[in-house]
Amino acid sequence: MQPDHCALCGEPLDTGSYVCRACGENNDPAALERESDFVQISSSVNLDQLGAWSQAKHEILEKYAAAYTTILKKQRKIRRIIYIDAFAGAGVAEDRESGTLIDGSAIRVADVDPPFDELHFVELDPGKAELLAKTTERDPRIHVHNGDAEQILRRDLLPRCRYEDYARALCLLDPYGLSVDWKLIDTIGHMGSVEIFFNFMVMGANRNVLWSDRSKVPPSRLKLMDRVWGDRTWESTAYRQSEPDLFGTVEQKAPNEQLMDAYRTRLKDVAGFKFVPQPVPMRNTRRATVYYLFFASPNKTANKIVSDIFTKYRQRGL
Repeated sequence: MQPDHCALCGEPLDTGSYVCRACGENNDPAALERESDFVQISSSVNLDQLGAWSQAKHEILEKYAAAYTTILKKQRKIRRIIYIDAFAGAGVAEDRESGTLIDGSAIRVADVDPPFDELHFVELDPGKAELLAKTTERDPRIHVHNGDAEQILRRDLLPRCRYEDYARALCLLDPYGLSVDWKLIDTIGHMGSVEIFFNFMVMGANRNVLWSDRSKVPPSRLKLMDRVWGDRTWESTAYRQSEPDLFGTVEQKAPNEQLMDAYRTRLKDVAGFKFVPQPVPMRNTRRATVYYLFFASPNKTANKIVSDIFTKYRQRGL
C-alpha cells in the first residue's frame, strides 16, 4: 500500500508514485531501510527494558497522536504541530520478555500519519541521546536535545508552543522516577496550547516516601514528594485516621486510588487543565501498579478521544 506522505519531509505524495516531489525521497517500502536496523549500538549504552505495560502505553500514545495530528491538520490557522518527548531514551529498547530490540516511543510517534511538523526528543544520558540522533538523522523534523528536560523545555521548547503563535503541542512526560517538578506541569497547564501524557510513578512514591510509618521518612524524601506534588498537602490525602476504637485512632496509609484522585483534581483546579480523564493504572506481570498514566488537556474533544482509548485498555485488564 502506498503511503500518503513522505517519510522524510512529510509532504504529500503523488498518487501512484513513491518518489517525493519535494525532497526526492523514495518511499517504496521495499526500498526503505530503517535507520535503527543498521545503526551500531555501543555496549556502553544501557538500553531501557520495556514490559507489556510500557508497550501498552506506546499503543495509547500512537492512537491518540494520530487523532491529534488528523484534527489539527484540518485547522488552517494552526502554524506548528509539535511533539515533545521529555525523557526520550535511545529510540530503541529491549523487550523485557524476549530480549529483542523494539522501537521506543520516540520512533513510533515519528511514524504517525499525518506527521507532526516538529518532533523534539530530550534525553539526559549522552550515549542514549547520541544513538537517538543517529537513528533519526535522516528526518529533518526531528531535533534531539541532550540535557536536563525541565531546563530544555522552559528555555527552548515551550516558547515554540505558545497559543498566541498558533502553535500546538503534545508532550510526553515519562520520567524514570519522581523527577518531574510540579512547577513545570503548572506552567504547561496554564499555556492553553499543550496537552500532556504524564506517568505518575506511584510505585516509586510508595517505596521512597509513602511509608506506613511516615515519622521514619527522611526529610529529603518528603521534599522530593513536595516537589512532585507542588506542596505538602499530599500528606492529608496519603494518610487518614482509622475509626476510633478502644485504643483510639490509628493513622493509616490511604490506597493509591485516593492519592491519584487528589492529583487529578490538582491538575484541573491548580494547574489549569480543563480536562483530565480518569488515569489508567499500568501494572507489571505481578499485577502491581507501576504508575498511573494521566492525560491532561485544554480541549474537550481530546478528552473524549483519550477517555475512550483509556476505557478500552482498562477493559483489557492492564
